[in-house]
Amino acid sequence: MPRPYLLLDIDGVLIPFPAGDGSTPATHVRHTVLPAGRRPAEPVSVWLDPSHGPLLAGLVTSGLVTPLWCTSWRGDATTIIGALLGLPVFPHLDLPRPQITTSHPNGYLWKRDHVAQWLGGAPVAWIDDDFTDLDHIWAAERTAGGSATLLVQPDPYAGLQPSDVAAVLEWARLRLTGARGAGACGGRRGAGGGGCGSW
Repeated sequence: MPRPYLLLDIDGVLIPFPAGDGSTPATHVRHTVLPAGRRPAEPVSVWLDPSHGPLLAGLVTSGLVTPLWCTSWRGDATTIIGALLGLPVFPHLDLPRPQITTSHPNGYLWKRDHVAQWLGGAPVAWIDDDFTDLDHIWAAERTAGGSATLLVQPDPYAGLQPSDVAAVLEWARLRLTGARGAGACGGRRGAGGGGCGSW
């Protein structure tokens, strides 16, 4: 049984979006960073939760998944975000740079077509805050066709939670032991839902 990929987003997952009053979770610490291509006079601020480092390191080094960054941070995911969290080095998916004004130009997450083509029939657990109902339908259909797919969708204002990582670990362990189940995912954590997917 092939080891599933773990696709990991950053914005809205590791870097939460500010609340309406501009606040970020008290668990997160501010860092000033300089992404590739930006001038030294144009650094950006990011807020990261130090506990995410060991939490994700345990998932990455579990041997149950093959991790890849799946984010518009691209190579900076490893050199900046991963480094700040003390994560092992792992590659990023080389996403295109589409000229879009919404993250759902076709009603679903803009990354999905590229991800689907790259994956082929490989199993995947994908953590991203920006899935739509069409993405969850895609995951269920992909699973029904024999390509196990788990979508985990954190609240973008709270970021990744231990329960999100636990959902991936449980799913991966069930696959390893040969257990199978099915459950369509439509819930969003911020709207009373949880991590969602099918296997």
